[in-house]
Formats: sequence, C-alpha cells, structure tokens
Amino acid sequence: MEYLPDSNTRYKDVDYWNERYRTEESFEWFGDFTKFEHLLKQHVGTEENVLMLGCGNSALSYDMYQAGYTSITNVDYSSVCVESMAERHKDCAQLSWLCMDARRLAFPDGVFDVVLEKGTLDAMLVEETDPWKVSEKAAQLLHQVLLEVSRVLKPGGRFISVTFAQPHFRKRLYARAKYDWSIKHYHYGSSFHYFLYVLTKGEGLSPEDAALERRLLEETEASPTDVKFQDVDSEDFLNNIGL
Repeated sequence: MEYLPDSNTRYKDVDYWNERYRTEESFEWFGDFTKFEHLLKQHVGTEENVLMLGCGNSALSYDMYQAGYTSITNVDYSSVCVESMAERHKDCAQLSWLCMDARRLAFPDGVFDVVLEKGTLDAMLVEETDPWKVSEKAAQLLHQVLLEVSRVLKPGGRFISVTFAQPHFRKRLYARAKYDWSIKHYHYGSSFHYFLYVLTKGEGLSPEDAALERRLLEETEASPTDVKFQDVDSEDFLNNIGL
C-alpha cells in the first residue's frame, strides 16, 4: 500500500501524518458512513453539536453534513490535515476545522452533545501487543484522552467510538467510574465485524461494568508493572482495519 509506513510506531508520529496528508486525498478506517449510518442515526441527532476527534482526511464529517447534520467541529493534531480539509470544505459553514491535541482539548466543559471518533484511539494503540493488558504508557495516554472527552460532553451527551476492538478488550479501557458514563456496544459489517460503542455521560457504569473496573484495579495492584514487548512491525495494521 502506498501509504503503509515502514514501522507501525509511525502511526503515532505527527510527521508521518503531515507527510501522508500532503498527497493522500482520503482514507476511510472501518468503512464509510453508509456502513454504520443506521446505528449513528439512533444515537446522534442532526441538530446536535458534534465533535469529530481525530478527523483525518475521512469524508465522514462531509457525509454527515450531506445527511443533514448541522454542527460538526473537526479536530486533528496534523496541521496539514486541518488546513487541507478546511480548504476542501470551505463552502460548508456547518463544518469547522481546528488543529488540536486530543489530550488537551481547548473547549470549555460540557459543550458537545456528541464526541465521535473512528480509528483515532486504535492508532494510539498500534504499539500494543497484548490486547488483554495494554502498556502503562498507552493506558495513561488513553486515560488523558477519555478524561477530556468526558469533560467536554454535556450531561446526557454520548461518546461514539468506532473500532475493530471487541468488547472484551475495549471495555477494559472504557469501564472507569471517573468518566461518568454507561457503555453499550453494537456491531456492523458482514465478513468482518466492526464495533460502535455508545458511552452516555451521567448514566454511570452498569453493575457488570463496575465489577469489571474493580477486578481490573485489583489485578493492577496485585501484578508487577513490567510489560514485555514483541516485535509489532510484523503485523500489518492497515490490513486489520480496512473494510
């Protein structure tokens, strides 16, 4: 593939993305809007204020705009991406584009009805080799991002996360009482299932998910912090996420 990096670790490198976005027109992780539109319409109203986290050069925001969504703020940490997308969609007043780090969102508390990410968190986990136990560094990175997502959501707002990660892996990262949300999940796709998680601010964890959090905390306290790594470059990350 033309844009396949020589190392999976480069998916976390802003310079890689800046260079890629200079020539790549568009790329869809986990399929385009039509693949999960039926799920999104159940949980995101067209008049709601949406934050697209790690928008990349995906057509998702524009497709949602075409489907009647009226307020989508797009953020990405690649300045090349943001400038290109802003120019491409300069006639769409309902779409705005900002260069921003997901760990430090420059928005007040409780301003968005929906925060939506598609593949952004997966890109942050490309160096991980054990889906049952992510490294302390990766866990802290995601914790920073998820705290920010929870902070900018309104009460009753939803965090929509689209990923290939199955519930028994991804819920281990999402099940934290500190985020103050419930967790539901759905799947789409035929030959290979992708997952859409809906985390609703203010509902709190279910008893099952609260028990999961307690168990994980107990495991963390009981086990050593050393993490063994394997060679992650032997796996083709893009092959895992292309629909």
